[in-house]
Amino acid sequence: MKIIRSLAGALVGMLFVVSFGVSLVGQSVDKLPSINVKEYKLKNGLTVLLHEDHTVPVVAVGAFYHVGSKNEAPGRTGFAHLFEHMMFQGSGNYVDGWRAVDELGGNVNGTTNEDRTWYYEAIPSNFLERTLYMEADRMGNLLTAMDQAKLDNQRDVVKNERRFRVDNVPYGQAEERTIDAMYPEGHPYHHSVIGSMADLSAASLDDVKSFFRQYYVPNNAYLILSGDFNESQAKSWIQKYFGPIKAGAAIKRPDVAQPQLSSVVRQQYEDPFANLSRVDLVWEGVRQYDGDEAALDVMSSILSGGRGSRLQSSMVFGQSPIAQQVFARNGTNEIAGLYQIIAVARPGKSLDDVEKAINTEVEKLKKDGVTQEEITRVVNARESQSIFGLETDLGTANRIVDYAAYVNNPNYFQQDLDRYMKVTPDDVKRVANKYLVANHYVLQLVPSKTPPPPAQADKPASTETKKKDDALIKKQDAMLPKGQPDPKFALPSIEKTTLSNGLNVWVVEKHKLPIVSMDLVINAGGTLDPADKAGMASLTASMLNQGTKNRTALEIANGLQSIGSNVGANASWDSSGVSARTITKNLDKTLDFFGDVVSHPTFPAQEFNQLRGRVMGGFRQRKASNTAVAGVVYDKVLYGSQAYGRQLTGDEKSVQALSRDDLAKFYDNYYRPNNSTLIVVGDVKMVDLKPKLEKALADWKSGGMAPTTVAEQKMMAKPGIYLVDKPGAAQSSVSIGQVGIDRDNPDYYAVQVMNSILGGGGTARLFMNLREDKGYTYGAYSRFTYRRAAGPFSASGEIQTISTKEAVQEFMKELQGIRGSRPVSQAELDVNKQSFIRRFPSQFETTGGISNGLVTLVTYGLPDSYFNDYISKINAVTIDDVNRVANKYLDPSKMAIVIVGDRKVIEPHLTELGMPITILDTEGNPVTQ
Repeated sequence: MKIIRSLAGALVGMLFVVSFGVSLVGQSVDKLPSINVKEYKLKNGLTVLLHEDHTVPVVAVGAFYHVGSKNEAPGRTGFAHLFEHMMFQGSGNYVDGWRAVDELGGNVNGTTNEDRTWYYEAIPSNFLERTLYMEADRMGNLLTAMDQAKLDNQRDVVKNERRFRVDNVPYGQAEERTIDAMYPEGHPYHHSVIGSMADLSAASLDDVKSFFRQYYVPNNAYLILSGDFNESQAKSWIQKYFGPIKAGAAIKRPDVAQPQLSSVVRQQYEDPFANLSRVDLVWEGVRQYDGDEAALDVMSSILSGGRGSRLQSSMVFGQSPIAQQVFARNGTNEIAGLYQIIAVARPGKSLDDVEKAINTEVEKLKKDGVTQEEITRVVNARESQSIFGLETDLGTANRIVDYAAYVNNPNYFQQDLDRYMKVTPDDVKRVANKYLVANHYVLQLVPSKTPPPPAQADKPASTETKKKDDALIKKQDAMLPKGQPDPKFALPSIEKTTLSNGLNVWVVEKHKLPIVSMDLVINAGGTLDPADKAGMASLTASMLNQGTKNRTALEIANGLQSIGSNVGANASWDSSGVSARTITKNLDKTLDFFGDVVSHPTFPAQEFNQLRGRVMGGFRQRKASNTAVAGVVYDKVLYGSQAYGRQLTGDEKSVQALSRDDLAKFYDNYYRPNNSTLIVVGDVKMVDLKPKLEKALADWKSGGMAPTTVAEQKMMAKPGIYLVDKPGAAQSSVSIGQVGIDRDNPDYYAVQVMNSILGGGGTARLFMNLREDKGYTYGAYSRFTYRRAAGPFSASGEIQTISTKEAVQEFMKELQGIRGSRPVSQAELDVNKQSFIRRFPSQFETTGGISNGLVTLVTYGLPDSYFNDYISKINAVTIDDVNRVANKYLDPSKMAIVIVGDRKVIEPHLTELGMPITILDTEGNPVTQ
């Protein structure tokens, strides 16, 4: 299930106060910050976990059911995941799905794996009672609202999810082939989580109800609250709503020995969707929290964790690179695990050579072991990641409940990190020899020379709009627990200064955790690329950490990993940036790297040539993805030869035309302190930070700059269908739209609200129509992309091939509807405005979230009062505003429809729409008929 809105916050009328919490400035992290978790059980066996954190008015609520795909009976694969979807279809006391929580502006979702199903919500803390009411109702009363129509619909949705994740993507078959080879018939992990199409089709309503009665019982579940709540009040509500639910029968859990291969198993699969070859090497591993898990994880990082790792440095970044990507992974589950090394070959490189290179590094590690320096780098990075993971209530909740379920200790945070701190070189050498043995599985995935067969043509089982009992829904809405009074919330205070070199610095203190995030915003982005050298801004940013006057690229990568810090650069259409993240005790060292990367890049020719090679290989991979191709073609159709019609990363021709000197010139023209702003958020004080910045950036000088004017971007496309042929595609990538508005448009707030109603999330019109009613897709959304010039508007989805024409009709119907034939109602307006307002404070939950918000202010020249004015601006949007902007900025008669799919199957049906059809290639160029 994927129904996602931005994380929730507080309500209208909230009181803004001044404090973020207790100061931990300069704190040294020898131990993780204390995470106090309280645990108790209800009489029915439900385990309750409570962790209070009042930093922001958000609370994460999670229901963890100890059931996954390993619990499925033969012939019922995919059942646990299918049931995850059914849990969002309404329950006895609230039949209208999960609208009552989703409309709060929260993050509402669910995930399934082999061992558990996890439902979670991050919502405004003053609506905790409502969320507990809803969670309890679907635990205790789901079956009274379950019917055949809901099952048929969600089965179609899950089939579309399988097409999206497995059947229509490069390497999508790899996982199922691997587990089939590694786990014998009858083993609980022998089949994939998503299951087979045949088994999904065979699932009956009685099967679903039986599965619920067996596994969705309180004695097989954990309830977690993490965030802003009162313990005594929460316990009272939990008892009130969950206490009456009856326990189920005891659960017998599968627990079998790790299977062992008796020989090398080699297979080759011709992948019809892949453009580059890939090889997977797989060994038997260990179950999660096994005594060898930590050493195997450390070994994985030594092999492939970053540029300085052994496989990366020899295969991707070496003198003669042969791999596009390579990574090692220690995959552990509750009762077994697999250790994998996976590599994608560079264009023209032999998979046999790639496999040989992997085996060379593996044998070297087994013979000579690893160094203490390598382990220290990995463990320090692990320490930082452990702290970074505590920034959100939802992330903390996830870890708490996993610890409770799998090690019977919800306070396992420090012990978990200690496992890694204790790993020695001897441990790594021992596990390498113990697990990376001769008997293993090798899967080669090579591009197929023939197109795939046509996709299955089964129509969705239920495509009629569902009838809703409006009277019952209204009655149940009235019975929902009301929200409590609006919580208090602290807006961040921004302190500003200017360094002696002219750099503007903004600082926001946030002392909940010993974390500091930095974002340097440079006023120069991809719109400044010359037309024949698209990708210049992007590659310039990518080269900054590839070598400086003081350090090589390898020294930068290893040095940062050794202190658990990150420094990276990127470019958008409107700006470029250098970002950093560190724990407080390593701030000074991180600033040294940050200042070096910003002030002293040398753009080494060899590193540039290697980067260009990786980028060119990435273009090959991009052409294998329907979604990526649709994005490339959509931009070109809308904007033609204008800047936004190109790709930010360029294309094969433009990147080939770039030189090392081009990038150095772009840097010299725009990377200047007087053209930049540095944003620092976290466990710092300006008085301490400013002298450190003066020192780190002393060599970075202001100077003259090239112009940064952005040209107007106009709609160039003629209305009609633009079709890219992908033979055998199981889904069609559909994108419909036109040029939208720029970020400075005075209608920005009204457009945001209007688009939220149209296609902004899981309760919006597009999603409810194309997914929940028709079953055509796994998801359908719309989006305005805001830039300095008018960015694109698109309504899009991955559509089952056989339903492509009908989906286009439904998209167009909804686009026409919001313009007048089905105008926005007052109820829709009120709910969506409240959703924006309630989610607003959530962006201040993390240092990165605050920094990202300030980056937006800097990039688009928004006033300092932006955050203070946000709620009043949203509140000011009227129904007349929303209907006006829908008519002003959405005109289906002028829209382009880009479709990437199986032309042979879909074109005959598309012609029935009476629109002109233009055939394009994967770069958006016309194909000669």
